[in-house]
Amino acid sequence: MSVEAPARTARVHRAWYVAAVTLGALVAAAAFRSSTGAMFEPLEHEFGWSRTTTSGAVTLNLVVYGLTAPFAAALMERFGVKRVVTAALVLVAVGSGLTTVMTSAWQLWALWGLAVGVGTGSMALVFGAIVANRWFHTHRGLVTGVFSAANATGQLIFLPALAALIAGPGWRFAALTVSAVALLLAPLVWAVLADSPAQAGTTPYGAEPLDGHASLVVADAEPGQGPGESAARAALRAFADSARSRVFWILLATFWVCGWSTNGLIGTHFIPAAHDHGMPPTTAAGLLALIGVFDIVGTIGSGWLTDRVDSRVLLFVYYWFRGLSLLVVPWLLGPDVRPNLFLFIVFYGLDWVATVPPTVALCRKHFGLERSGVVFGWVFAAHMVGAGVAASFAGWVRQDTGDYLGAWLTAGALCLLAAFAILAIPKRVPTEG
Repeated sequence: MSVEAPARTARVHRAWYVAAVTLGALVAAAAFRSSTGAMFEPLEHEFGWSRTTTSGAVTLNLVVYGLTAPFAAALMERFGVKRVVTAALVLVAVGSGLTTVMTSAWQLWALWGLAVGVGTGSMALVFGAIVANRWFHTHRGLVTGVFSAANATGQLIFLPALAALIAGPGWRFAALTVSAVALLLAPLVWAVLADSPAQAGTTPYGAEPLDGHASLVVADAEPGQGPGESAARAALRAFADSARSRVFWILLATFWVCGWSTNGLIGTHFIPAAHDHGMPPTTAAGLLALIGVFDIVGTIGSGWLTDRVDSRVLLFVYYWFRGLSLLVVPWLLGPDVRPNLFLFIVFYGLDWVATVPPTVALCRKHFGLERSGVVFGWVFAAHMVGAGVAASFAGWVRQDTGDYLGAWLTAGALCLLAAFAILAIPKRVPTEG
């Protein structure tokens, strides 16, 4: 007589496969974005371009990257996440690959600024926020933190390798590496990513199993099955509706400062600024990657805290201490990695994009789950516009004064102002009527 063992159904939930592919795309997009700072000097030496010209191309890249986000979010709602992200990877591959044959500054702006900006902007943190909101009922903050850490992971994995390629075979090899990685990821995203749990015949992780009636309700809400409103109109309508809220403008302004003090200043100018103080570019790239190591810890920790602590308190602490650290960094840079500079790298890494999980949580809390993706898209757009302005501002300061001191002090002061602005966000969502 044989006894049949009870069937086991403890399979890995589909949400984790989707999360893994999402994380891979986010890591790659961050790597594509972080390569810009390492290419400044090689491009300037080969083509004779000024720091203002190269910084301007980065500014265009950052602004386009940010402004793409809300429209990409609306496109994901209309046509599906899978289609939009796959197309974005192909666009990045084409844009980065064509830079290897450019001969004029306008081509740098068109390829690096527009093509790569649109492609990476379609795979920005808004993409991660949409996936986290759709696929996870529990651990949403933690998953958002993991996705946010992808920015640092991209730096950690790719930036030292890209810097080594630039120093060795040349910047063209680095650009072609970016193209190859994007092309390899595109079919993986198409094969694994699903637009929603309902499309995959399941429910968000941590949610109760759906009965037949509930399944139909969710299926009706799937991307591409709603009314025929264009993505641009949906994104603009979300902006107009949200603009009536003071909270929206506070989040917009503070995330603008966040972008200024991270991607715009540190991400774009840390390597050339450290080189001004006698540090080899490969060493500076290694330090920027090390910021990524600690950012992984800090951002995942911030996601965990977001599930437990008032998001306003977290953001106040993050902006306040980031501002203080930026005010002292001009006196920490030198030809060698001294203990005080290493301490800054550790601290700044922990705080790099720790602001994302609580900001996403405040968007969800004040604007609702359905609208939070596109609303955060606009908030994230402000982040990257701030980054773009900072990239040009810091480049102008460096060219006009010969150093980056004014850029460091300006960023520090803005962060301190952002910390106090966060306190104006109400703790509870106002009830109508």
